Amino acid sequence: MSRPRVLLLDHPSASLRSLAQTLEHEGFEVALTELPAEALSSVRAGACEVVLGEIHLAAEELLAAVRAAPESPPVIVFDDFAGMGGDDPLALGAFDTLARPVSDEQVLRSVRRALESHTLRLENARLKDELTERHDFGTLSSTDPRMRRIFATLAAVADSQATLLLSGESGTGKTQLAHAVHDHSARARGPFIEVNCGALPAALLESELFGHVRGAFTGAVRDRPGKFEQAQGGTILLDEIGTATPELQVKLLRILEEGRYERVGDARTRTNDARVIAATNVDLAREVAAGRFRPDLFYRIHVVPVEVPPLRERVGDVPLLAQRFCASYARRHGRPVRGLSDAALASLCTHAWPGNVRELENTLERAVLVCTRPVLEPADLWPEGRGPEGRGPEGRGPEPANRPEGREPAARADSLPGTPPGPTGTTAGFPGWEGEPPLELKRALEAPERWLLRRALELHGGQRSAAARALGIDRTTLFNKMRKYALLSFPIARGSRPGPGPQPEA
Repeated sequence: MSRPRVLLLDHPSASLRSLAQTLEHEGFEVALTELPAEALSSVRAGACEVVLGEIHLAAEELLAAVRAAPESPPVIVFDDFAGMGGDDPLALGAFDTLARPVSDEQVLRSVRRALESHTLRLENARLKDELTERHDFGTLSSTDPRMRRIFATLAAVADSQATLLLSGESGTGKTQLAHAVHDHSARARGPFIEVNCGALPAALLESELFGHVRGAFTGAVRDRPGKFEQAQGGTILLDEIGTATPELQVKLLRILEEGRYERVGDARTRTNDARVIAATNVDLAREVAAGRFRPDLFYRIHVVPVEVPPLRERVGDVPLLAQRFCASYARRHGRPVRGLSDAALASLCTHAWPGNVRELENTLERAVLVCTRPVLEPADLWPEGRGPEGRGPEGRGPEPANRPEGREPAARADSLPGTPPGPTGTTAGFPGWEGEPPLELKRALEAPERWLLRRALELHGGQRSAAARALGIDRTTLFNKMRKYALLSFPIARGSRPGPGPQPEA
């Protein structure tokens, strides 16, 4: 691991050499120069994390460069009260001023504070960039690499006529994805029509989709347009398409291949001008193999297949979604709730979420309605003492009834058994939060991020490469986060994978 770099901009002296030795002994890498131009080059090249400069050498040009670049290192000025043209170094952009004579211990304290401030500023900038990426596809948000790839795929094909097949368990957000595709297409001004193929009897579904004419059947007292006709110029979502009868499958194949259909009881052929998106919570390939779904229809709707992972396989999204749902329902219902405590977020992260995002949303709405405090606690989330549903010793939640047959969940970093730690340094909410949510995104995400890192490391026996792969990040990023959260001493298990039990303290 590279050591934090400190640049000393001052005239050579015995006290300066002593300070450099002290900094090196405390784990810093130190460079010395008395040339302001050389120091300016180092700042612009990002070759140091902190600058310690004598007030006459750390001139306005150097401080102006620090102000101009958000990632520039903080500058600590040794001030002998001679002044810098009468200007206050702090007003010019310095992080701190130290009046000489000054002890090495005072310098160390200032350097550490400056380094912490610099690190937090860079981390906040990174998190804001990530937040922008999370909202780059409509209103949908995710921190999961797979979801980001899905967003990129759907954004690329949104403006085409290609048929989409969205598969995944119920409640994973397939309808929201279909809405986002429609909103990103040239058809956004047209209608978005949703049809649940499993919600209507087979006898009525054909009429619902294609419409009927008066007298076509008992009760048909007037002509009625179908959903495809209502969706002209827009998008139609065929949800639960796997439940379609063989007869309906034939007609769907025709409208997809030829773009033509007839209302029930009508001889007139009509033309379809609606973009088709299909969704299913069953494995259609298995249905084809079993003879329950037409292979020609399957290949026709399988043009752009997208499989949405369940929430338990992207647990990093839980804190993000929970905060969003909490804020949304607090506004909608006029409740005083402003956020979730660390313990509540950790509790949500241990739940298996068999109902996926829909279950999480319902859980947060109920909690917001019943809570009278400004901060949600675990007791508000789980009624009558019912705790979060654990994931079991193998890290797997209960098998949901709607999981596609034969499909196994992927390995996850969110599957460590045990009870999450409660909040530290605070009795409710985030550290330093007294009734108001933290203004900095980093502070809001620190607790769940540290918890997820510990879970991944525990699950993989402290093996950093495996934990990084499970978290969807590279090993360097994991290492930096472990250093940030004081997890570098996390033990590495030899032999078998650790089983359930208390988590090691870092």
